[in-house]
Amino acid sequence: MQNSFTEENYLKIIHSLSGREGAEVSTNALAESTSTRAASVTDMLRKLAEKGLIHYKKYQGVRLTPEGEKVALKVIRKHRLWEVFLVEKLGFGWDEVHDIAEELEHIPSDRLVERLDSFLDNPQFDPHGDPIPDAKGNMPKPDYLKLSEVPPGGKVLMMGVLEHTPSFLQHLDRSGLTLGCELEIREINDYDKSIVVLLSSQRTLFVSQEVSKNLLVQRL
Repeated sequence: MQNSFTEENYLKIIHSLSGREGAEVSTNALAESTSTRAASVTDMLRKLAEKGLIHYKKYQGVRLTPEGEKVALKVIRKHRLWEVFLVEKLGFGWDEVHDIAEELEHIPSDRLVERLDSFLDNPQFDPHGDPIPDAKGNMPKPDYLKLSEVPPGGKVLMMGVLEHTPSFLQHLDRSGLTLGCELEIREINDYDKSIVVLLSSQRTLFVSQEVSKNLLVQRL
């Protein structure tokens, strides 16, 4: 049975909010994430439960069934592959691709997705550093930490971002903070936890706490 765009989006959001542990997600959290009234969220959850895509009881949390997980990962796979295509092959910026990929992710052709994956040489990560599920739903699980968790003197590579809004990504571009850049923590301000880093062994850069907690890094 074909799922609607809205149903696929709900499954994707539930997957994101549930995290690695598959924790239950509240109706209020879904309402906030979808900018939808709680009553409308409840109606959609009933539909998804009837299709066997979620476990749901009124006034309790919701979580994906194995079938719901499968659908969510398929949508996520398509979204992230399209983002790679848009950036690498069409020259879009990483701050421009999310909304376009949101539309392309709902094309229901499995053959197209596998051709796209092969054409892109089977990438494991999208332009924001997010892991791409393979055709079987297996997802790389890199052991990253937030820049805000790195102590003074630590050296890391920037590997991903947690915030995907265009304004945030444009701020990173202006600062020279791009995937793969090397960062060395020079100082952490006790007052506001802002950080002074050495960027690519060339220049020092002030990074606010809000930015540092949204950057994913890997120790060198």
